[in-house]
Amino acid sequence: HVQLVESGGGSVQAGGTLTLSCSATGYTFSRGCAAWFRQAPGKEREAVAADCRRLEITYYADSVKGRFTISQDNAKRTVWPQMNSLKPEDTAMYYCAAKGFSGPWNERGNYNYWGQGTQVTVS
Repeated sequence: HVQLVESGGGSVQAGGTLTLSCSATGYTFSRGCAAWFRQAPGKEREAVAADCRRLEITYYADSVKGRFTISQDNAKRTVWPQMNSLKPEDTAMYYCAAKGFSGPWNERGNYNYWGQGTQVTVS
């Protein structure tokens, strides 16, 4: 049984930094790509960043490029984005997700496993 659990969400002032974490049980992220999505109220869930460690490829949405950094520790089965220079428009529920190597990184339908989400609020 695969389970992804996010942590680290909270409230922060604009310009601040927050680091989220996603821990996996029953799964290792090296099997494919680990990603973070976010969904703001009334908006579609959008891809934020993904790390395909075995392929040595990382992806970032244009809106977070240069501000967010995604990393993972395969031994600990965790993946985390460090989010710097946060803006109010980054406010959303953030979700961890995992998939294999096929399919575009930014399409939610390609992801097999999802966490329950952690809220990030920037004011």
